[in-house]
Amino acid sequence: MKKQWQSWKERLWKEEWGATAVEYGLLVAGIAIAIAAAVFLFGGRLRGVFQRLAGMF
Repeated sequence: MKKQWQSWKERLWKEEWGATAVEYGLLVAGIAIAIAAAVFLFGGRLRGVFQRLAGMF
């Protein structure tokens, strides 16, 4: 059992594509959180800006 665990652990560390996918996932999650925070914080102001722009036309 210990040998199987070590073999699995070594394969996990050698395979770099898994780490890359995790990094991209974290990056996407961070961007999504930033967008959600911006919409939450500035949503009311942006609504007013767009309403003024719509009133111009």
